[in-house]
Amino acid sequence: MKVLVIGGGGREHAIVWKFAQSPRVDKIYCCPGNAGISDLAECVDLNMNDYDGLVDFVKYEWIDLTIVGPEDPLSKGIVDVFEKNDLKIVGPNRKAAQLESSKVFAKEFMKRYGIPTAEYRVFNSYLHAEEYVRMKGAPIVIKADGLAAGKGVIVAKSIDEAIDALKKIMKERVFGEAGERVVIEECLEGEEASYLIFTDGETILPLASSQDHKRVFDNDEGPNTGGMGAYSPAPVVSSDIEEKIMEKVMKPAIKGLSREGIKYKGVLYAGLMIKDGEPYVLEFNCRFGDPETQPLLTRLKSDLLEISLAIVEERLSRMTLQWRPEASVCVVAASGGYPGKYEKGRVITGLEEVKKMEDVVVFHAGTTYQDGKIVTSGGRVLGVTALGVDIKDARDRAYNAIEKIHFEGMHYRKDIARRAIER
Repeated sequence: MKVLVIGGGGREHAIVWKFAQSPRVDKIYCCPGNAGISDLAECVDLNMNDYDGLVDFVKYEWIDLTIVGPEDPLSKGIVDVFEKNDLKIVGPNRKAAQLESSKVFAKEFMKRYGIPTAEYRVFNSYLHAEEYVRMKGAPIVIKADGLAAGKGVIVAKSIDEAIDALKKIMKERVFGEAGERVVIEECLEGEEASYLIFTDGETILPLASSQDHKRVFDNDEGPNTGGMGAYSPAPVVSSDIEEKIMEKVMKPAIKGLSREGIKYKGVLYAGLMIKDGEPYVLEFNCRFGDPETQPLLTRLKSDLLEISLAIVEERLSRMTLQWRPEASVCVVAASGGYPGKYEKGRVITGLEEVKKMEDVVVFHAGTTYQDGKIVTSGGRVLGVTALGVDIKDARDRAYNAIEKIHFEGMHYRKDIARRAIER
């Protein structure tokens, strides 16, 4: 079978890597891909937002299945276009993707169906939003309504920081149209976890638990990023908490969407805060998380192609997921200045040395070829991912590997998965 993966980051490299292990996959295409993905797939130079062009390409190449990595194409209806053309594609349609593309939609949806989440208010007026912040005090969370590449959420520790965030989002429009409305919500304290499911709109298959590290610096300091590292499993998600997540979050979400005439097919991700043994939804994402996908797919034994086909063909009830017993840890190497402005074109060294290491995979995120060398082309550059007998062993392997890699300005967190080890 032929498969097309949409996207060009670390998540997509992990998806391509996993598809390449399927005995039924003959050829993989990726649009646009990156330097690492090009070792496993044919990178296609097409506009990721030209859905008609992608449809023509899929038909011309007789591609059997497409899977969408990033949130933007999902929010703009790529799945709707493919389904109108009777093409198999993994991902929710535009209506379903509102769970991620609109924080307001997501919060109001959770309220309707009793899904536990933080107390909130919605504002489209800067003056009213500022007034509310001054009344509520800090810490407080400010969220741009629309998509902002994982950077539209500001956990403000002071009123001044909250007002500064409101100015950037609503007045300066640093996130463009995403900042037309904001959600202001209470700051929940606890431990974060990521919980993902596969679903065909009826059956729910939960993935292993994982935890992301959003802040750019150690000890969760600095601004939010797309994610600086992740690990799986997450000890905070005990079997008791996992049952609560399924019963209070995931099942109500899929059933609630169905009641509103929306069949959700694909991956649904809940970013959670575990507080006093109870899960609260911080956000929904309508696709694989990045970088959670890297440790999750290195642990997944089941064939991703078979799972994907079962989702599209609505026969997920016949599938089970098999997992490797090992733990997995991913540490992200980022460009200097990220998540702010950063320079591109920095030569990356050490990749060949790391390739020789057992149970270590380097997933490329922001890389490309320049004059025959692999160079940086994004904020998050690489996701160094390692398996180990437990989280400590996997963490040690990941850090041993990342220390062999270098590019000018490279930085990474030194405390990924530390909390899991200290529990």
